Amino acid sequence: MSIRKLAGQTAIYGISSVAARFLNFLLVPYLTRILSPEGYGVVTDLYALIPFALVVLTMGMESGYFRFAGKAENEEQKRMVFANTWGAVSLASLVFLVLVLLFNGRIADAMRYADTPSFIWITGSIIAIDVFLAIPFARLREQGRATKFVVIRLISVIVNVALCLFFYSVLPGLAPLSSLFGAMYDPSFGAGYVLVANLIASFITIFFLLPACGRVVPRVNKKILVPIFIYSMPLLISGIAGTANEYIDRQMIKFLMPEDVSLAALGQFGAVSRLGVILVLFLQMYRMGAEPYFLGSFKKDDFVKMNAEAMKYYIIAAIGIFLGVTLFTDLFEKILGPGLREGVGLLPIILVSNIFTGVVFNLSFWYKQMSKTKFAILVTGTGLVFTVVFNLMLVPQLGVLGAVLARLVCEFVMVAVSYVLNRKYCPTPYELRRIGEYVLLGAALYGVSYFTDMLPVLMKYLCNLALLGVYAVWFFRRENINPMQMARSIVNKNR
Repeated sequence: MSIRKLAGQTAIYGISSVAARFLNFLLVPYLTRILSPEGYGVVTDLYALIPFALVVLTMGMESGYFRFAGKAENEEQKRMVFANTWGAVSLASLVFLVLVLLFNGRIADAMRYADTPSFIWITGSIIAIDVFLAIPFARLREQGRATKFVVIRLISVIVNVALCLFFYSVLPGLAPLSSLFGAMYDPSFGAGYVLVANLIASFITIFFLLPACGRVVPRVNKKILVPIFIYSMPLLISGIAGTANEYIDRQMIKFLMPEDVSLAALGQFGAVSRLGVILVLFLQMYRMGAEPYFLGSFKKDDFVKMNAEAMKYYIIAAIGIFLGVTLFTDLFEKILGPGLREGVGLLPIILVSNIFTGVVFNLSFWYKQMSKTKFAILVTGTGLVFTVVFNLMLVPQLGVLGAVLARLVCEFVMVAVSYVLNRKYCPTPYELRRIGEYVLLGAALYGVSYFTDMLPVLMKYLCNLALLGVYAVWFFRRENINPMQMARSIVNKNR
């Protein structure tokens, strides 16, 4: 096993996922022009709740499935691990949906959606379906079936995008022509059509994914599930804290800022955060390839060597993406509707926070691999304390900027705690000096870009492109890599 295999897995998920994520990203310039800042604030608010609910309801079972499927002695044992992890998660999904439907009105009142309670049960249904499908998607990753994984995701995204375009651009014109379309169209429903499109797309995904499960049905066997639960529960607790670290700033903006401006501010924050989609996409690609890779069978010496190398290349790539976005921010901001560009100056801080998120992810593999998942609670729990405290301190005075700074502090603290734990329990030979070189180079190039702002537009872009080229050339020479040979190696490795 080598770093090339990890790079290959990441590239397969990445290249094939780009199309799906790009189609989904097309909704950003569309929706930020169709919806008001308050309407996009609703989308940002509710979509921030979905990842949190997914973490709670999947109960850390995805990592548990990867770990125990990797330890299975034969294919039948893998099937039993899959059936039972899927059964536990499916049961949690069903209970959640029933509770949402029973208490829909009360939840809507508490979340300030008393006038649109349907938003709550629609969001709850999306969550329930996504939870139900989480383990089958994980199985495709564990089996290395990246093509099947991405095709199904792509179908879901295409349906979602097409329905959004239909609801907002086609349906208003059809409504006066037909009683059916007239009944479907309600101008006051606003952001609700985004949720309806997502719900339909999620439902359709079921029919494409279930045949890939190989006739396995969900089961609940206590004997099989208990050790998986013991392994996964610390990951659940840390996952709740980690997701709260990442998304609680949305709720802090909503409830700590004045009510008359909070949704508009939330819409601006959500829109600007979406401009970092390239870095988020890269992190997702890396996560998909790295998690089953590092949680499989590994000798300790091989593991620490590969983990150290993976950390270096992750940071190199992340800094390159940071430069690619920040050097051309004024182009990226054109993606957003004019009313949602106000916070674009916060983008560099948001991107640095996202880089730290990936560093924490890399630093988590050793305790997941060694089944010491209790350390995950310490890392994310510490981060959550800093998140809450700094949001409470900064958001009332600084608004969205306060939330962004609080997230940065949280991620930095988690990196520090994770690194200290690593040095104590599983010393990994990270190439800190080499990593530091890339950090300093990236910071220097970003600093130089401030001076290019004084140049004419075309000259500015050419200079910034040259700065990006300097980083790329430094990387290939410093790591003694032939880019064409590297590309051929990745392609041949995964045929």
